[in-house]
Amino acid sequence: MRKGIKILIVGTADTKADELEFMKRCIEADGASAAIMDVGVLGHSTATVAHPNTQVAAAAGTTIEAIAALGDENAAMQAIAVGAVNLTLTLYKKGEVHGLLALGGTMGTDLALDVTSALPLGIPKLIVSTIAYSHLIPAERLAPDLMMVLWAGGLYGLNSVCRSILSQAAGAVIGACRTVVGSDTHRPRVAVGSLGKSCLRYMVDLNPELEKRGFEPHLGSNDCPW
Repeated sequence: MRKGIKILIVGTADTKADELEFMKRCIEADGASAAIMDVGVLGHSTATVAHPNTQVAAAAGTTIEAIAALGDENAAMQAIAVGAVNLTLTLYKKGEVHGLLALGGTMGTDLALDVTSALPLGIPKLIVSTIAYSHLIPAERLAPDLMMVLWAGGLYGLNSVCRSILSQAAGAVIGACRTVVGSDTHRPRVAVGSLGKSCLRYMVDLNPELEKRGFEPHLGSNDCPW
């Protein structure tokens, strides 16, 4: 069981400060630590954030003023998403991210999908989204181990339904961090596709032979996203 769990919370703290701080309190109440990354571009946050939007913009090689000056919210979110990805990966490499919890509407989810896809397989990642399981999210944008929770009951401010969902999401990412078994990063990996064991049985013999030779086979059907 991993100790000293560190969760990175990603969201627009200019519009969702209450929700982000609520999740942070839930995580800390369960014995983990949490740091908020503010990816908002249109205002100032009232939340206490570990990674302000100025730092996120700097990680994209620009400034928050330049991003806001784009004059289009969608373009601004795409620009700051670059910084969010870069900063998250920097924090991960420093050992400061054991799991990621993101919160967003349509554009916030789009940014969160970029960040979660950049993290390695096996790092717990969860997005609370107003468009979870929606046709608005292309399958290729989803990290294979991504968890999503539909954000029902609120978009601005907290209510009882919103608190229930956000607290469950906080608990889910903490639980995943505590129980996850890390993947083997030392052996070379081989992806093996098939139409299923009943159709193509070669993988029954191939799997142990690859194991003998020091490879780690990853078996899956041809509709597996990886």
